[in-house]
Amino acid sequence: MTFSNAQSLRTQRRPAIIRACGLGLALALSAPCLTATAATPQAGAAAAAKSKVSQIDFKRGDGGAGRLILRFDGDGAAPDLRNQDGSVVVDVANASLPAELQRPLNVTDFATPVQRIDAKSYAGGTQLVLSTRGDYESLAYQTGNEYVVEISPRASVAAVGAVSGSAVAGVNARIAKQGYSGRPVTFNFQDVPVRTVLQLIAEESNLNIVASDTVTGNVTLRLVNVPWDQAMDIVLRAKGLDKRRDGSVIWVAPQPELAAFEKAKEDARIDLENRVDLVTDYIQINYHNAAAIFKALTEAKGIGNQSGGGGGGGGNDQENGFLSPRGRIVADERTNTLMISDIPKKVAQMRELISVIDRPVDQVLIESRIVIATDTFARDLGARFGVQGREIGNNTRVISGSLENNVDIIQDGTYNIPGGLNFDLPATTASGMNVGALAYTLLGANFAIDIELSALQQEGRGEVLSNPRVVTSNQREAIIRQGREVGYVTLTGGGNQAFPTPTVEFKDVVLELKVTPTITSDDRVFMVVHVTKDEVLRYIDTSIGQVPEIATREINTAVLVDDGQTVVIGGVYEFTDANSVAKVPFLGNVPFLGAFFKKTSRTKDKAELLIFLTPKVMRVEKRA
Repeated sequence: MTFSNAQSLRTQRRPAIIRACGLGLALALSAPCLTATAATPQAGAAAAAKSKVSQIDFKRGDGGAGRLILRFDGDGAAPDLRNQDGSVVVDVANASLPAELQRPLNVTDFATPVQRIDAKSYAGGTQLVLSTRGDYESLAYQTGNEYVVEISPRASVAAVGAVSGSAVAGVNARIAKQGYSGRPVTFNFQDVPVRTVLQLIAEESNLNIVASDTVTGNVTLRLVNVPWDQAMDIVLRAKGLDKRRDGSVIWVAPQPELAAFEKAKEDARIDLENRVDLVTDYIQINYHNAAAIFKALTEAKGIGNQSGGGGGGGGNDQENGFLSPRGRIVADERTNTLMISDIPKKVAQMRELISVIDRPVDQVLIESRIVIATDTFARDLGARFGVQGREIGNNTRVISGSLENNVDIIQDGTYNIPGGLNFDLPATTASGMNVGALAYTLLGANFAIDIELSALQQEGRGEVLSNPRVVTSNQREAIIRQGREVGYVTLTGGGNQAFPTPTVEFKDVVLELKVTPTITSDDRVFMVVHVTKDEVLRYIDTSIGQVPEIATREINTAVLVDDGQTVVIGGVYEFTDANSVAKVPFLGNVPFLGAFFKKTSRTKDKAELLIFLTPKVMRVEKRA
């Protein structure tokens, strides 16, 4: 049956609607809503109860809405919803309430506008009072033996003239989020045919609604200022219906009927495609690898069965992935060509897909600078002092810096330096450089005094600069290495062997830059970077040869950089400050003169490692 909004049919619909509702309603189609008032609770209380409430349930719905669900044991329940002093009252005059359900429910923890539900019985009927907090909107609908009342938070409230104070001006936030944009309508029906409700919605929406012959049944609902498209969804959901829209025409039918129709339509399309002759097309791959594209297409989820030799096909009864069940694809690596055999529609789709994949990609030039800056300072102050003397008489007495030197003095009359020194603390350097010194010697007939003062100050500054560069395609890893292999001897074997076997092994000492760039849509470059800088510090002598001591500097990171921008991806700063004093006890502490009996050293070392990266995007010109 088809409903339209033609003006000529409205005069004929009004008596039909009044007869269908049977509720004594006055229809005013020019008003924004149609209201049908149910029988009052007092009149319903007089009638004998034909059913009873079997369950009272409360849940939290979308957008913080509270949902009260009443289930009845039996048919014929006629609930009535009204707002009274800030509360929502549900009267069911012809349904009794069992004693076990006559109790209050505290639903504050659900965080909805409903705070408390009081269920009580009166004169054979049932009344539920929903105590609310804040502004709210209420709607209700009934399907079969289930009655649902939904209380939603209200976004804004406005008085609307003669309309009830519960009317809302505008659509609440939850409705807007669901995409409802129809003109608000108000319905209040008791057991009205679904077709009549669809006819009213058609008149409000100015759409043509076609209802299937299987659309039957009645519905009870109370909707206040609800968009007509939301009201339609509620009615369809309550009766297990669904809709399909084509332009200004909406087809309404039970869900299984629509599903069966669409399945039959799809089966007919597949059956038609299975009768279409196959065509073969050859696609030349220019910028990609045919085998890689073939692998991507055939490994995709849902592709047809693969066969050996680079072909893909399938015997499934339904369409699979990029190819139809009868489709096949073969990659020829020698000519870098893809051969596709399938129905014309699928071949065209594959050609369009491959044209998107097979295109030149931009390249990136990554320029890096690795700077190692060092600053060293060393200062040494030292002294050497010796006293030698000999006295010959009944007993020979000798004094010097050591017993060995005393023997030489006794036997030969000479002494050795530094063996004859009392203390020997000259200034020294790690590099073995000669130091400045000032010496004084006093010789007598039987004695000698030697004094030497030495001092050295050494400063050094150095900078090591490495500048590796590499060019790579977008999302392709690039590696550049420079360095050498350092050999050293190791011993292997043992156990039952008499002698271990010496083996020469090698260690890489390299400067390496490994980077994978990705060009983003906003012309920036995201880089995964791994930088290694090795250096041989010295060789350590062992019993089997020299072993190198290697300093390793390494960084592994990911960074997002603008095109052409330089960024510091790593920096290590090392600072060493050491002071040392070696002196003769007591004498080294004498003011001024103590400097002749001690050695002082001070060392400062600074080292800083900085790694700079600069990516530059190299655009590839597109073909005309």
